[in-house]
Amino acid sequence: MYLALGLLVAFVALVLVLRQWLLHRECAPCKSEPFDGDVYRVGKAAIAERRSDDPRATVICMHGFVADMRYFTDYYRDSRLQLILLTSCDYHVPITGPRFRSAPWVKVPTEPEGSIPYDAAVLIQALEHLPRTDSIRVHGHSRGGAVVLEAARMRPELFQHVEVVLEAPVLPQARPYTSSTAVQLWLLSFLVPLWRREPISQRNRGAWGPLENARKRELIMAFPFNPRRVATMVSNLQGIDDWMHERDASLYQYVQRGTVLVPGKDRVLDTHSMMESAQRAGPRLRVVPLEGCSHFPLWDRPDALPPLAFSEARPAAQA
Repeated sequence: MYLALGLLVAFVALVLVLRQWLLHRECAPCKSEPFDGDVYRVGKAAIAERRSDDPRATVICMHGFVADMRYFTDYYRDSRLQLILLTSCDYHVPITGPRFRSAPWVKVPTEPEGSIPYDAAVLIQALEHLPRTDSIRVHGHSRGGAVVLEAARMRPELFQHVEVVLEAPVLPQARPYTSSTAVQLWLLSFLVPLWRREPISQRNRGAWGPLENARKRELIMAFPFNPRRVATMVSNLQGIDDWMHERDASLYQYVQRGTVLVPGKDRVLDTHSMMESAQRAGPRLRVVPLEGCSHFPLWDRPDALPPLAFSEARPAAQA
């Protein structure tokens, strides 16, 4: 009996040690790509600014959970754009040979790592110091939508003349398509290695929507490798759930104009609760339902995004 009990204790201890190792082990990144621009390290996050000599509009983009900044690059490839791309806290920067720059305005966020407020603090620094035009769009996809709203709550004066695009967004008082239980989150460190072996499989195929687009398929294959650690994924998921429960529709008062894209066939977030939440924004935000669209409108329905307003360039912000 004592031997069996000892073996059981040893087995439990082994599982706990293995889980901690899997949680905090840094994974190898997926294939990176060239990027013509500068990268600013902000704590464990990053801001990448694409080179543009004479921009006519500025776009700042925040990707969603397990995605990366490349989600936006094909859509915003116009050379007239000053494109500013954020990389979430403790995610790999998917740039080959990144050209890092320092700046006196860079401040390490004091918010918890892996949280929505942490990334919102990074977005605020990008919006406050980098735009070189008067026509500014801030575009957040999925979890990035919550980051945009949180940033507006933290610094509403910066959003007075900003257009926001909230694409298939995490919204206050909305819900995920399927909630993660505490047990599932605990087991995530054992499940993610399996996901990395087969990023697109029969088990998760329904979440992605159409996969005929080669670029979409390529970037979805990178999803389980974008966060550096499984612990970051757990923090992100817990943070999304907490944020949706704790925040309410009062957040919408901090954005002045923009668009919310709500996919009708979202298998990541719950369409009905997203629509209910977005409609509480009132006239500030135009709500666009996208019948039959997956969680990725930028890939599946790029025609649904509002056209960009272009303006004359203004002097670059002083570093």
